[in-house]
Amino acid sequence: MQTINISDFRANLLKYLEIANAGEQISVTSNGKLLATITPPENQRELARKQLKAIASNAKINDVTTPIESEWDALS
Repeated sequence: MQTINISDFRANLLKYLEIANAGEQISVTSNGKLLATITPPENQRELARKQLKAIASNAKINDVTTPIESEWDALS
């Protein structure tokens, strides 16, 4: 992870955003205090696949046996 000063970040914004987009985290500081951490964007497809795998590990196929036209006790 790179640590840069806010003035350097302002002067080279596009450069640091490209570095973050390539996968590196960047910490932005002012007078030695952390202001922000720039992180790479999440791969939305990979995140969705991980979430679906987690759901699939608990899912049961054919676990609903009542037709949808039937009245449910909970709705009465």
